[in-house]
Amino acid sequence: MNILWSRCLVIVALLLLAGPGHGAEEEAARSLRILVFGATGKVGTYVVDEALQRGHVVTAVSRDPASIQKQHQNLAAVRGDLLDVDSIASLAAGQDVIIISVRGIIGKSKNPENALQRIAVEKVVDVLREIGDAAPRLIHVGGAGSLEVRPGVLYADTIPKLFLPKNIELEIQGQILALEYLRAVTNVEWSYATPAKDFTNGERTGVFRIGGDTALEDTRGRSRISRADFAVALIDEAENAAHVRERFSVAY
Repeated sequence: MNILWSRCLVIVALLLLAGPGHGAEEEAARSLRILVFGATGKVGTYVVDEALQRGHVVTAVSRDPASIQKQHQNLAAVRGDLLDVDSIASLAAGQDVIIISVRGIIGKSKNPENALQRIAVEKVVDVLREIGDAAPRLIHVGGAGSLEVRPGVLYADTIPKLFLPKNIELEIQGQILALEYLRAVTNVEWSYATPAKDFTNGERTGVFRIGGDTALEDTRGRSRISRADFAVALIDEAENAAHVRERFSVAY
């Protein structure tokens, strides 16, 4: 009986010594440092929440950090400017993944080349090239307008311009240009994530499909995804790097 009891004590001691420490090391190994541009936006807020929920360390970027109300031990709210290469470089250093989820047109331009999303992608890529082998991966949130609804025909081409505000049309074209630009980039690890046509405020289910250039539809002909589930797909990509130098789309 004494020998059996002694062996039990030894096993318990080993578990106490090895178990928690090993688990902590595994958790630290899985944790990513994620920089989110557009953290206060309709997609960015879900991305920040999803990343924190999974134990990642998030730097949320805004022109007004005070607008980021969320409090979390793994969250830092900072000021940043996607039009300023020095600002991007200072924030990118030491990160594992950069997620860009922004939109807008610079000034009163009527040229899609001046869409914030297109300019931002180019400036971030320039910074990542300068960093070199230690550069974080880039995940850019694109628009559904760049998806094909049939071979050679983009969803953007099927939207009646009569009912489309000019600024939205320019933003859609800016996202298409951003994708075209990224597809020519071979020395930076990037991914272009595209939501379905219908972006909803539905709940997080964690159940969706991953596609490519063609707009995915369900059995009822609907192309949709909730922002919460789209954020799940983005953090999945951050963790798994399954679509490096590729566009991927997300839909139910």
